[in-house]
Amino acid sequence: MNKILVLFKPLLRLNISHPFLVLFVSAGLAVIAAFYATKLNIDTDIASLLPKDHPNVLALEELQETVGGETEMQVAINSPSFEANKAFAEALIPRTLELFYERNQDYFFSSAEYKKDTETIKDNALFLATDEELDEIIIWLEDEIYNAKQEANPFYVDFGFDEEEEDDGVDKVEQFRDNYEILVPSEYPVNDDSTVMVLKFFPTGSKSDLQYLDDLFSEYEALIASLDPTSFHPEMEVSYGGRLKRHVEQLTSVLNDVVGSFASGISSVILLVMFYFFIKKYLHYRRGTGDGVHGVWSHVIRMPIPVLIIGVPLLFSLMWTFAITYFYLGILNTMTSVLFVILFGLGIDYGLHFYARYIEHRSNGLTVEEAIEKTNSKTGEAILVSAFTTACALYVLMFAQFRGFSEFGFISGTGIMLALFSMLYVLPSLLVIFERYNLILFNAGYEEKKVESHRYPFARTIVVFGLLISAIVIGFSNQLSFEYETAKLEPVFPEYLEFRRIARQVEDSDKRNPAYVIADTDTEVNDLVSVLRGKMDSDTTSPTILSVESLQERFPSTAEEGEAKLGKIAQVRELLQDPMIVNREDEDLENLRRAAQSTEPLTIDQIPDYLKSRFVTKDGEVGRFVIVYPSVGLSDGRLSIAFKNDVGTVEIPGGKTYYGASTSIVAASMLDLMRTESPYMVAATFIIVYLFMIFTFRSFRWSIIAMLPLIVGLLWLFGIMIIFGLKFNFYNLVVLPAILGIGEDSGVHLAHRYREEGANSMWAVLSSTGQHITMGSLTTMLGFAGLIFTAHPGLKSLGIMAVIGIGMTLLTSITFLPALIQWLEDRNWIRY
Repeated sequence: MNKILVLFKPLLRLNISHPFLVLFVSAGLAVIAAFYATKLNIDTDIASLLPKDHPNVLALEELQETVGGETEMQVAINSPSFEANKAFAEALIPRTLELFYERNQDYFFSSAEYKKDTETIKDNALFLATDEELDEIIIWLEDEIYNAKQEANPFYVDFGFDEEEEDDGVDKVEQFRDNYEILVPSEYPVNDDSTVMVLKFFPTGSKSDLQYLDDLFSEYEALIASLDPTSFHPEMEVSYGGRLKRHVEQLTSVLNDVVGSFASGISSVILLVMFYFFIKKYLHYRRGTGDGVHGVWSHVIRMPIPVLIIGVPLLFSLMWTFAITYFYLGILNTMTSVLFVILFGLGIDYGLHFYARYIEHRSNGLTVEEAIEKTNSKTGEAILVSAFTTACALYVLMFAQFRGFSEFGFISGTGIMLALFSMLYVLPSLLVIFERYNLILFNAGYEEKKVESHRYPFARTIVVFGLLISAIVIGFSNQLSFEYETAKLEPVFPEYLEFRRIARQVEDSDKRNPAYVIADTDTEVNDLVSVLRGKMDSDTTSPTILSVESLQERFPSTAEEGEAKLGKIAQVRELLQDPMIVNREDEDLENLRRAAQSTEPLTIDQIPDYLKSRFVTKDGEVGRFVIVYPSVGLSDGRLSIAFKNDVGTVEIPGGKTYYGASTSIVAASMLDLMRTESPYMVAATFIIVYLFMIFTFRSFRWSIIAMLPLIVGLLWLFGIMIIFGLKFNFYNLVVLPAILGIGEDSGVHLAHRYREEGANSMWAVLSSTGQHITMGSLTTMLGFAGLIFTAHPGLKSLGIMAVIGIGMTLLTSITFLPALIQWLEDRNWIRY
């Protein structure tokens, strides 16, 4: 590492000889970088966490291009009067469709979904029944006729032997009723007592355009207020939004969390740095043997100086980092959106070490140039090793397919390397400038107080206790668990939950969160239906498919198929005219008599929009879609993964493979991928850290010594998680490899300084370097601590794990490591 410092020695001397030039160039690059960094947006879409070429992501993109994936806006009208609700809806719909957006020179909404035309389908419902459903209806009618004949026979005696057949007949009737309710729903989108009506409007803009959505909801709030719902009915309440508004609230919440964590984290770090260096410098100044003419007030007014000296280069590095991110990635995801404040806490660590050692050297009487060069050659090497190790440990995440890992690793690794460069080769220019104008006060003749050399107390006890606790944690490691309930990791929006409670009263069925499979031909649609229904009917431990639907099996694709279906309908009509049931008064038979009126094929234009909209492309053509509804709740990650395994990949006869498309499948794929890759990423991080330890210390023994606090600290983190019931999740697992990369920092600095000072020096090392690593770890913890106060449970869990993890590695570095070195020193097992 020293060779690298020697290579960049001319740049260090340029800082000393031409500080304003270095600062001007660095600031200019930072300003340019800031211009591009501010263009970064946050993508909260979970699909952004999977590789762009992932089959399920490509399938979802194809679905959105073919069908359109934008979420509709819902409006819920609630009052005791159906007529009032209807009147308000008919006044609202034209006014809504007239709303014009000047920014996009287009209307806010393209269409609305309100009244359903059911008259045509009531007379032709059987034309949209599947062949299997028609066969079941024919069998049921034949059974009904047979049973009626038997009951009409005066010699017929019911011995109860046909109960199973009767149950089968009941099942067929129930199936007919369910299918009929789907084909012929309520004319208006109302709940059972007609007190709630839900309208749907389809936006023209993208849900990723936050400005468009903000303007849309602002305009809509004014529109509803202008219509005065209470004028239609005194008890009328109108709410709007649904998933579209939830998307805006979620994105706004993340942005607020980013700003809030940035403000709290950085302000805490700044205050800590100010007070630490104020105390450190003032004590150095008072212990000097020179004149020392400056009083406390002179030091107080200079308290912001360390913040400027360390903070300005750090801000430069952050601007450079996020400008590179803009060109390399183009966008931030939910996990990387908080990296600005995290990198502030991480990057400032290197400045703290550099500036703290510089103060010590200047207080000992070295000139500005001598102090900078000595700090760069001594402390700079330890900083270089630490930063390279941490950055490489984070860069290894880039090999992950899960973009939550790979993008987090790229941005944080790049940020650390640029922070290192800025602290080593921009910060010195500020030191020269501030020294030139006497803004940093020193008192000549300071002699560092020699710490009495004596052994570290209770070394053996601390080592044994630390290893014992670690062994206990390993014994209970099976208590560590993963949080699969994804709903617990998302912010709760009470307004959305209340709206959903009202709107769900109007939904036609319990079929939600469908997955789509898009086929190339009508034949392959039928093959897909057959394969998926085979999975649905198979004996599995956790069946996940509720139903499989396609328009092709309901709407004949050829004239021959149409004639065959009309033949079966004619057979149904003939059975309905049988004397045994023709005059029977029965609601099911009445519906069936009207549904069997088709005598010639329907055209696609005759099918109501509410039936065909799910199967029609944006161009108005009948699509080759297979819709699969889950039978399980997809908020449980394990069930979501099971559904993905059933539907995510479907192979039809002939070997051709299709992929399911839905946000739920993408989320399950993301969760599954992250769960699979996490152990490999943690293991790879360990290997990288250890290889750098070997490279740094060039000693197998010292590499093990420096690694032990990291391992013990990690085990203590797991112990705290077990005690307090904390779980891993797909947010906080991202930071686990980062903790390994960050946590080794303290051990490296302490071990490096101890080898520099020699035997019996641990107390002296702790009094100096121990302070620095404590401050460095505290600033890093404060950077993450800002996330603890966010409203986002996932980001909060990330902050909690990072703070505890870094805190535990710090604790083991200043207790377990010194005790271990002392214990080894007592047995003469230490080699320098």
